Amino acid sequence: MGNPWSVYELLLDKVWSTAVIEELMIGLTWTRCQAGGTGLAMSPAIATRTLPWPGTLRGQAAIDIAGWVRSWQPHEATVGMATLNALLNQDSPLLAQAQTVVGEGPANLRIFEYFLPQLRGKRVVVVGRYPGLQQYQQQFDLEVLERQAGEWDLPDPACEYVLGKADWVFLTASSLTNKTFPRLAELASDATLVLMGPTVPWLPELAEFGVDFLAGVRIVDEEALRQTVMEGGGTRIFNNGVQYCVMDIGTQAMQQHKVDIADLFQERDRLKQEMEQWYANRQTNRFPKHQRLELIDQQLSKLDSRYKRMWDARHI
Repeated sequence: MGNPWSVYELLLDKVWSTAVIEELMIGLTWTRCQAGGTGLAMSPAIATRTLPWPGTLRGQAAIDIAGWVRSWQPHEATVGMATLNALLNQDSPLLAQAQTVVGEGPANLRIFEYFLPQLRGKRVVVVGRYPGLQQYQQQFDLEVLERQAGEWDLPDPACEYVLGKADWVFLTASSLTNKTFPRLAELASDATLVLMGPTVPWLPELAEFGVDFLAGVRIVDEEALRQTVMEGGGTRIFNNGVQYCVMDIGTQAMQQHKVDIADLFQERDRLKQEMEQWYANRQTNRFPKHQRLELIDQQLSKLDSRYKRMWDARHI
């Protein structure tokens, strides 16, 4: 794995703002920050009475508070993530282009309904428990990873065993807040990866970390969202204030895979010609670049499988 902090460096590098914190609320399920725009992040599951900063954040520079996303203190990291989203998502051209997800059934599950035609018969891993998700267990091979594992869930450590075998992975964007995103995205590198939830930052550069689709939210009613968060709303925000949207950010990465495959084929052909010439000259030692040839074959196999999955995810 490369530098695990690189995704946080990306997020913070994208923030240039003189906005200040206008309002911050930490609800039972969602933390909402108003700083020019509105940003959301999932609140920590465990409450505390000992935070050092309540009553001091309003009026502070939002860009400074956004840096808290690097904190290991869960409430600080959550406030940092919500502030980042307030700054990043307000005028995001990506969010403006994203497709609104509509449909029947529970609004918080509409992302799974949206992708259902591609998911049937596939091995699907969902990181984070979504209420009502078990209804899909007859539609596809479903496994759920959850930090506080329930009856239908696998515990956190199972990620090392199941993500590498998945066809699709739905990863909660709160993984950015709790710092599990870098490892989980790496483990899911051979799957079609959907980063989802109200915590999603709308950045196309997340494709660099293997994300194929962003499935975040668009705020459609600020006051309803504010009231619902204040009153302890969880999934109810999808009926009062936000709606799911989807954006394909992996197509460009898919095209790069195609270029990489072509380049590797050319290199392999060139090395095979060199190897034929080597043995034609009656050399008795093994071709000195044989390890490179073996590595190219491995890389081609992996890229070909990844490209096929990306293609299948976009063509039913």
